[in-house]
Amino acid sequence: MWTVLLLCVSVYLCIPSRSYGAFIISRDDQQDSDGTVLKLLKKRSVDSARIEVQSVKIDCKVASRFAHTVMTSTALNKANVSQEVFFEVELPKTAFITNFSMEIDSKLYVGEVKEKEKAKKQYEKAVSSGQTAGLVKASGRKMEKFSVSVNIAAKSNVTFTLTYEELLQRHFGKYEIVIRVTPKQLVQHFEIAADIYEPQGIAFLDYSAAFLTNELLPLVEKTVTDKKAHLSFSPTLDQQRKCPDCDGTLIDGYFYINYDVNRVQDLGDIQIVNGYFVHFFAPADLQRLPKNVVFVIDRSGSMSGKKMEQTREALLTILDDLYVEDHFGLISFDDKIVKWRPSLSKATKENVNAAKEFVKAIAAMGWTNINDAVLRAVDILTAAKKNNTVPENSASMIILLTDGDPTYGEKNLDTIKNNVQNAIGGNMSLFCLGFGFDVDYSFLDVMAKQNDGLARRIYEASDAILQLQGFYDEVASPLLSEVHFNYPEDKVNSLTGSYFKQLFNGSEIVIAGQLNDIQMNDLAVEVSAQGAGNDFVVKGQASAQKWDTIFPDQEYIFGDFTERLWAYLTIQQLLDKKDKGTPEEKANATAEALELSLKYNFVTPLTSMVVTKPENEDKPEDAFIADKLTEDQRKFTGTSTPSQTVPQTGYSYASSPVNFVDGDPHFIIELPDKNDALCFNINDKPGTIFNLVKDPLTGTVVNGQTIGDKKVDPASKNNTYFGCFGIIHEKFGIRLMVSTQEILVSEHGKQTKLFWSDNTSVKGLNMDLQVTKDRSLTVTLRNSVKFVIMLHKVWKKHPYHQDYLGFYTLDSHLFSQRVHGLLGQFYNGVQFEVSELFAGKDVDKLDAFMLVKGHRILVTRGWQKDFRNDVKNGENVPCWFIHNNGTGLIDGDLTDYIVSGLFKTN
Repeated sequence: MWTVLLLCVSVYLCIPSRSYGAFIISRDDQQDSDGTVLKLLKKRSVDSARIEVQSVKIDCKVASRFAHTVMTSTALNKANVSQEVFFEVELPKTAFITNFSMEIDSKLYVGEVKEKEKAKKQYEKAVSSGQTAGLVKASGRKMEKFSVSVNIAAKSNVTFTLTYEELLQRHFGKYEIVIRVTPKQLVQHFEIAADIYEPQGIAFLDYSAAFLTNELLPLVEKTVTDKKAHLSFSPTLDQQRKCPDCDGTLIDGYFYINYDVNRVQDLGDIQIVNGYFVHFFAPADLQRLPKNVVFVIDRSGSMSGKKMEQTREALLTILDDLYVEDHFGLISFDDKIVKWRPSLSKATKENVNAAKEFVKAIAAMGWTNINDAVLRAVDILTAAKKNNTVPENSASMIILLTDGDPTYGEKNLDTIKNNVQNAIGGNMSLFCLGFGFDVDYSFLDVMAKQNDGLARRIYEASDAILQLQGFYDEVASPLLSEVHFNYPEDKVNSLTGSYFKQLFNGSEIVIAGQLNDIQMNDLAVEVSAQGAGNDFVVKGQASAQKWDTIFPDQEYIFGDFTERLWAYLTIQQLLDKKDKGTPEEKANATAEALELSLKYNFVTPLTSMVVTKPENEDKPEDAFIADKLTEDQRKFTGTSTPSQTVPQTGYSYASSPVNFVDGDPHFIIELPDKNDALCFNINDKPGTIFNLVKDPLTGTVVNGQTIGDKKVDPASKNNTYFGCFGIIHEKFGIRLMVSTQEILVSEHGKQTKLFWSDNTSVKGLNMDLQVTKDRSLTVTLRNSVKFVIMLHKVWKKHPYHQDYLGFYTLDSHLFSQRVHGLLGQFYNGVQFEVSELFAGKDVDKLDAFMLVKGHRILVTRGWQKDFRNDVKNGENVPCWFIHNNGTGLIDGDLTDYIVSGLFKTN
C-alpha cells in the first residue's frame, strides 16, 4: 500500500508493500499537463490508515528578495510491521538545496554537501553493495524533483525537512514565489505560510491558485503593512474534502504569490549588513531606449510542420509589437541565408506589413548554417551603427531561434562561438532560443552569455507561440544600455558583477559584495549608463544601519541572509564564467564556485548532497545522493532503479524491434523489451562495402556501399552515407540492387528495372516490391522478412550533398540464431546494463558506463532519426550512443565487416 503526498516544494510519502506484508502495489505512470509523473496506486487489502500523514508545513521567509523555504512533513507508521516510506520533493530549478534531514524516533540523519566527484565515489560504493540512491529528475519546465526512501519501524514516525534558497528574479515588474501543492489525500495539519520583509516597502502583494474555490478563498489570510507581509493558508480536514463524504482533496495545483517593492530613488536600494552589501537597481519612470533588432530564424527541414507554423504566428505578433522608433531586420536560414532587406528598416506600419509578407513565406527545408546566419545579422547591425542610420543611444540585439545543431558550413561549435564573439565585439547582445530538445542547449547558452545575452528553451507544445512572445516581451523595452556600477576600489571586494549590457523594463539588476572594513559606515556609489536622451549618471552615498533598524522584526529574518545572498549570486555568476572564459578563467571560476558551494552548503552543479539512512534488518547502513541538474540534463525525465536512472522520452518503441541504418550512417538497434535503443556510427572512406546482414540458414545477405559528398566542404568533415544496397536470397534465386537512381531486380535470371520516379507494385513468386514515388521501397520476401529502403533526395544543385539511402529491417525475429553482420548480430537481441550516469565532456548530454558483451564502455545519451513516417524531418529515437565505430558493442572490429563486392559474402 502507498500513501502519497505531493507539494512544490512537492512531497510524496509513499508506503509500499514489504515482501512479508499484505500490501500489493499496482503502479502505472501518467503524465499531467506539465510533465509531472503521478503514481496511480491500487489497494488490495489493508487500510491506508496504517500510515498516517500527520502534518505538512511549507514555511517561506523572504528578506530583501532572498527566499528561504523550509518544508516539514511528519508521518506515523501505525502498522505492526515496518514499512518503506518514499519521499519526493519538487522545488524551483533556480533554487539551491541547502539542507535535507530525516528524524526517525528522535534520531536525526542530516545531508552533507560534498564535492560531486567525492559524492559520486560514495554513490558507486552504495551501488556495488546493492544499496539504493535518491536521484534528481526534471519535473515540468520550472521544477525539479529528488526522492529518497526510508524504512520505518512499526509504531514509529519520521519527520522529513527540506530547505532551499533562491534569489527571486523580477520579471514584468513583479517577483513570484511558486509553491506546488498536490497532497493527493487529506492531511491532518496542513499549512502554507509566507513572511516577506522588504526595507524599501511593499508596493503590492497578490496571490492565486486554481484550486481556491469560493469556500477555500476566505481561508487565505493576508496582512500587508508598509515593509512586511504575512500570508497563510491552513484548511482543516473537512475543508480540504471534495465533498462531505469524500476522502479526496480539493487542494491540487500551484500556489502563486506575486509582489513588488516601492521604487523612488534613481540610485536604487543599497543595504549594508555585517560587512556585506547588496545593491538593487531598477529605477522608476525611465524613458524607453530605441532598439535595433535582427530576428534570425531557422528554416531548416527539422523546423517543418507545427514548429514553423508557431514561429511564423509568433513573429507576426512580435512585429506588431515593435515600437515606431525601433529598427529591425529579418534573416531566415537553412544552408542558404536569406535577408528580408540588406539593411535595417524603421518599424513603420508600411515596413512592418512588408516584413509580415516575408514571414508568411518562410518555409522549412534544407540544412542548418547557424554560423553564417548570425554573422550576417552582426554585419547588418554593425553597418547601421557605422552609417548612423539608427539613433546613437539605442540598444542593438540579435534574437536567434533554432531547433537543431549546425549541419552545414561551419559545424565546429567552438569555432562558431569564437567567430560570433569576435564579430560582435561587445557591441550588441545575442539572445538564443532553442526550440525543443534536439538543440545543443549548452552551445546556445554559452554563445549567448559570451555576448551579453541569455538562452531560453522553447518547449514543443501548444503554447510555444506564447513562449516566444513572452521571451520577446522581456527584452522588448530596454531602458538603459552599457550600465556600469562604480564603488571605491579601496573599500569593497568580491563584487558579483559591475557591468551589464542592458536594463530591461520590469527587470532588476542586483549587485553584492564585501566591505574591506566591517566597521565602515558609508559607501560611495556611482551608476552610469546610456539613456534614451542623454547619458544616465547618478551618484550617492549608502549608509550602514543597525541590524535592528533595517530588520526590526526578527521573525522575518533567517540567519545572515545578506552574506548568503552574496554567495548565491557569486556562485551563479561563477558558473556562467566557467562556461565562457579562457581555460585558466574557467578553472579558477570552477574552483571558486566549488569552494563557496561547500562553504555555504549549496547543492550546485559542482556539488552533491549525500544523506545516510539508518540500518535495518534487511540491509546495512544506506545512502542517497541528490545532484543539481543542468538544463540539458532536464531533457531526461527518467525512472529510477537501484543502480541507475534511465533517461526516457515520449518515444514509443514498437513491440517488434526495427533495426536500421540511415543518415551519416547511423545504426539504430531497438530493444522493445528494455524500452530503449542502442546506436552507433561508422566512419570509413566512400566506396567501402559493408556486410549488414548475413544469415547462412535462410541464405539472406544484405551489403551496403557508402558514398561521400559530391565535394568536401572545406569547413566540415567528409560525410559518408549509404548510396547502394545489394540484397541476396540464395534459396529464392533473388538479387536486388538498389541505388539512388534505380532499382535492378533479378529473380532466377529474369531481370527488371524499376525507377524511383514511379509508384510501382511488383508481385513475384517469392518476393513483392512496392515503390512509393521518390520516397521508399518495401521488399517483402515470402514467408520471411520485410525490408524498407528510404530514399533521401537532395537538391540537385546542392554544392556538396547528394541523394542517399536508409535501410530498415522489419520482422527481424524471422531470421535464424546464426544471423550476423553489422545489423544482423543484433536481430536476436543484446543484453546490456547501464549505470553511473554523469555529466561527461559534452555537458549537454548525460554519459554513463555500459556493460555489454563483456566490455565496460563509455556511452552517451542522445537521439537518432527514424525517417519512415517523415522522410524529411524524421522522428527522434532516444538511444545510448556507443563511440568509436561501435567498439565494444559490435563483434570484432569494423574492418571485419568489409566485403569485396555488393553481392559478395566475404
